[in-house]
Amino acid sequence: MAKILIIDDEQSIRSTLREILEYEKYTIDEAKDGQEGLEKLIADKYDIALCDVKMPKMDGIELLERVQMAGIDTQFIMISAHGTIETAVDATKMGAFDFVPKPPDLNRLLLTVKNALEKSSLVTETKTLKKRLSKKYEMVGESAALKDIIEMMDKVGPTDARVLITGPNGTGKELVAHGVHERSNRAKAPFVEVNCAAIPSELIESELFGHEKGSFTSAIKQRIGKFEQANDGTLFLDEIGDMSLSAQAKVLRALQEHKINRVGGDKDINVNVRVLAATNKDLKKEIAENRFREDLYHRLGVILIQVPALKDRKEDIPLLVDKFLQDIANEYGNKKKAIDDKAIEELQKYDWSGNIRELRNVTERLVIMSGESITKEDVDKYLV
Repeated sequence: MAKILIIDDEQSIRSTLREILEYEKYTIDEAKDGQEGLEKLIADKYDIALCDVKMPKMDGIELLERVQMAGIDTQFIMISAHGTIETAVDATKMGAFDFVPKPPDLNRLLLTVKNALEKSSLVTETKTLKKRLSKKYEMVGESAALKDIIEMMDKVGPTDARVLITGPNGTGKELVAHGVHERSNRAKAPFVEVNCAAIPSELIESELFGHEKGSFTSAIKQRIGKFEQANDGTLFLDEIGDMSLSAQAKVLRALQEHKINRVGGDKDINVNVRVLAATNKDLKKEIAENRFREDLYHRLGVILIQVPALKDRKEDIPLLVDKFLQDIANEYGNKKKAIDDKAIEELQKYDWSGNIRELRNVTERLVIMSGESITKEDVDKYLV
């Protein structure tokens, strides 16, 4: 049940509000002034605070300001007999959900509380989703190689420099791209990913730059491309080594001039996009064989991050397996399965040509096929 804190220096007001809200089955707590209210908000979690504006020790506006600075996400409904439009506007600007005059109209008060609870629920849900997302893209390990990559991400992230991420398949190049984006000033803007290898060469330009209606046979309506979708954010071009030369030329123009043209269009469209790219290919070899533009390589490769193969950071395998065991337990709704030390040692002896992706798949196989815990014998049997 939702928990509400009533902060008011008048006992009669607190008692009246408590009676109304407890009748609606809310859990109620009280504070007689702003100072006591702040102490309770720091010590406990409340969904809503009904807060008077004029109070001794600390008024409602100062309390709201302190709460905002402390990062407490309780929804504030300000109440006052001395309410003016200016006070209401100031409170709302500072983050209050709403302003209710005294004596409060019962229907309006209950509707405001209901709406504030819906917002509180959305805020909590958003935070939970963000935590899950950050966990999903978390880079796990303590090897020197991984620490070097994280240090580079910390330095490069806050800039707008383009980054070229290289390394074998399955090493986590996408995680590096997400990490750079999350550390940037564009973190709240879109992160748009394009797998250049998965899109046929004749469609890649339409995918990246969009198209106008009628520009080709199946173009029955206008389409916005990935560059426009990522405006003010980050565009991640995965497997860029597989991109056609004609598409490379258009990407180069977008990077040079910050402008694109939709397929079939003649109008320049301004775009503000940070481009990150990744490949498992040797682009210098591709350049020598005229399959990749050298000028695009130099445009993309302001910062180069090489992601090592798993065989070069085997000391991270115990931590990676532990994370995968927890992830798999969460997915299946089961208890996290234990794994023997000797089983971990056996996993560390393997070559891992498929890198972290292969390790994840093998861990899931072992969870499904093993008994109470994963043993060395299980690894010997199912690691093929």
